[in-house]
Amino acid sequence: MKRRLQFPRATPYTDRHGRRRWRYRVKGFSAELGTDYGSDNFVARYEAAQARERIKGQVGSSRTRPGSFDALVIAYYRSPGFLNLSATTQAVYRREVERFREKHGAKRVHHLERRHVLKIIGEKADRPAAANFTLRMLRILLAHAVELEMRADNPALGVKGYTLPPGGFHTWTEDEIARFYAVHPAGTLAHTAMTLMLYTGASRADACALGWGNIRDGRLTYRRRKTRRKVDVVVDIPVHAELLKVLDALPRDAFTFLQTQAGASRSPNGLGNLMREWCDSAELPDCTSHGLRKACARRLAEAGATPHQIQAVTGHQTLSEVERYTREAGRSGLADDAFALMEARPKREQKLANHPARFAKKTGKPLKGQD
Repeated sequence: MKRRLQFPRATPYTDRHGRRRWRYRVKGFSAELGTDYGSDNFVARYEAAQARERIKGQVGSSRTRPGSFDALVIAYYRSPGFLNLSATTQAVYRREVERFREKHGAKRVHHLERRHVLKIIGEKADRPAAANFTLRMLRILLAHAVELEMRADNPALGVKGYTLPPGGFHTWTEDEIARFYAVHPAGTLAHTAMTLMLYTGASRADACALGWGNIRDGRLTYRRRKTRRKVDVVVDIPVHAELLKVLDALPRDAFTFLQTQAGASRSPNGLGNLMREWCDSAELPDCTSHGLRKACARRLAEAGATPHQIQAVTGHQTLSEVERYTREAGRSGLADDAFALMEARPKREQKLANHPARFAKKTGKPLKGQD
């Protein structure tokens, strides 16, 4: 029986100084893992590489002090609460945790007070969603600190976050979609990325991994990265004619449809940054890549697709998530339909102000208890 490797895709090599180093490689992506195989630093780098992220500097025990946030972060990365997350969610969490660790890693966990938490999120008051996410990660980290008995309480609990506009990410309108295409014509990476996400409903992380290997017999099939650890959701959809036009112009030997000029897989974070630039150049400040996923669901709903049909396209786990995505779908059109139904009904006189005689009949007898 073939022995299972402890760290698959981690391969050794010798650098120019004769030192043995390790590197993670997969489908156009590589990341350095360091020289100390199996160390805290190695494991942290390996887990980040699995999520297509690279860690700069040292993360291992060589730079940590007991009781510090550095030590807490290392412990959290090895906890079931973190390892049970999907690779995509791990990458998102890790990015925020590393930002916090860079500023406060050497500080003692038990020194953190409620006023410090308020100050940390107050520094992002101009970005309320980012501030709320920082607060969320602090709650998670400090809850783990309580479990490890690094402190007795969680000072982030009870701290109120900022109120956000209802509805979450903005759903692209048809006018906004047309404007983006007008600024970014066919043949550009922006046009390709836009079409890929709009006509598949794929998330940013899934869109980055899609390639010719996902298409067979006119259908596009892939497993959602976000839910892979909990539920293996397989999306199997026909390739839309508009998307096929764009894909036919791409090289057949490409690893992924959105790969870099060097032939490497593009990271979800990198694609998100590019989408921000592309939307800004098209004067679409409210639009994001996630809003395209919602726009796909909106289009399906307006075309008459059922929630279950939309769920099969987007890969959502529950119908409640689909409903949240399609809540704004065609409200004006639905209102027109509703009024059309009312107009089609036989008109009957409704004298709501003139009640029938049996209800309006007056009596000369005073009411009981009336003066």
